[in-house]
Amino acid sequence: METGQKTESRMKNNVIQRNEMEIQFDALSVNEAFARVAVAAFVAPLNPTMEEISDIKTAVSEAVTNAIIHGYDGQFAGESGLGGGQGRANQVFLHCLIDEDVLHVEIRDTGRGIENIEQAMEPLFTTKPEMDRSGMGFAFMEAFMDDLEVVSQPGCGTVVLMKKKLGTTSWLRQEE
Repeated sequence: METGQKTESRMKNNVIQRNEMEIQFDALSVNEAFARVAVAAFVAPLNPTMEEISDIKTAVSEAVTNAIIHGYDGQFAGESGLGGGQGRANQVFLHCLIDEDVLHVEIRDTGRGIENIEQAMEPLFTTKPEMDRSGMGFAFMEAFMDDLEVVSQPGCGTVVLMKKKLGTTSWLRQEE
């Protein structure tokens, strides 16, 4: 999935075959809820179950919170020296793609990056114990989504890629 690549939705038998969205927002804690709702609304045409919606919203919440808290230390660019510069708030980028019955989610920041991804993905590991961070963000993303990949480089930011297969659309087509 390439960020910025735009694809039109194609409707076939009232099922979305492919659809894509991309948004960016300030790295502020209040925008975590916005990201959750945006992704939930985006997948709504696939008629996901309440459990699927809850799983997606939780994973998105964790990834966005990680970008804000760990990527940017919850600060504006002018304060932290990271990202946007000129006092503009650091940005979180959210890219979603529906391909048949699979949701692809990419959450990206341009913050400090992760030095040791393997260690960061260990349950209970946190670099912010003073903030009462549980260290379960990546574990929750991994548990609630079907696939999780984290790409990061210190000083260059982090990309979290997640996939979730929704419903039984492909199984229904095979029976027809």
